[in-house]
Amino acid sequence: MDQLLVALDVDTGERAMQLATALRGVAGGFKVGSRLFTREGPALVRTLVDAGARVFLDLKYHDIPNTVEQAVESAVHTGAWMINVHASGGAAMMQAAARAARETSATLGRVPPLMIAVTVLTSMDQGALRAVGVERPVLEQVLALARMAQAAGLQGVVASAQETPAIRKACGPVFQIVTPGIRGASAGTERNDQSRTMGPAEAIRAGASYIVVGRPIIAAADPRAAAEAIVATCFGRPSQK
Repeated sequence: MDQLLVALDVDTGERAMQLATALRGVAGGFKVGSRLFTREGPALVRTLVDAGARVFLDLKYHDIPNTVEQAVESAVHTGAWMINVHASGGAAMMQAAARAARETSATLGRVPPLMIAVTVLTSMDQGALRAVGVERPVLEQVLALARMAQAAGLQGVVASAQETPAIRKACGPVFQIVTPGIRGASAGTERNDQSRTMGPAEAIRAGASYIVVGRPIIAAADPRAAAEAIVATCFGRPSQK
C-alpha cells in the first residue's frame, strides 16, 4: 500500500532495518524522525534508500531561512523521498526550503523530494494552541498555514485527518496531505499523546494522501500482520507479498 508510511520510532538502526525488511511490500515508505535520526544520523537514511525504501525524513525544520535552506540541501543528499519543515516558520523560510530541494536535486540529477509543511501538531488541541498565543480555531490555523505552504511552493502539508476535507477544498486535489496520529485497525487502540486523530480507513476516506502509523505496527507482536490488517481495513484486500 503506497499510502501507508510506517514510523520507525525505534532506538537503533538495526531494529529499523529489521522492521523495514519485515514490512517490505506492505509499507509504502518509512518515516525517520528525530529520535532515530539523532541516534543513527544520515547514514541510516542512505541505507534505507539503498535498500529500495522511500524515506520520509521527519525532522520538522524550523529556523531562519538560510539555516533551513542549508539543512534541506543536506537532507536531499541522503536520498530522502519526503522532507518536512514547520509552516509556522513563515513564507520566506518555506520558499528557501523549496528552492534548496529543487536546486540541490537538479545538481545531483535526481527527482526533487516532496517538500511538505507541518501545520498544527496532532498532539495539540484548542487549549494548547491558545497557550502558545494562537487565538483562532485549530481549523482556521491549519488552513492558513496550508495555503501559505502551497503559495511558498511546497507540495503538501502534515495535518490531522479531521482537517483533511477542508484542506482539500482550499488547496485542491493534487496537494499532498500526510496524516499522522493514526490509530490502529482495532477500535480500542489508545490515542497515547495524540489529540486530533482518526482510524486508518477514516483518514483515507477523508482524503489523506498518506497515513503515518507507528506504534500500532512497530509495537505489535507481528508487525507485518498488523500492517496487513491496516491495509485490509482501508482497502478490503490484502497487500502484495
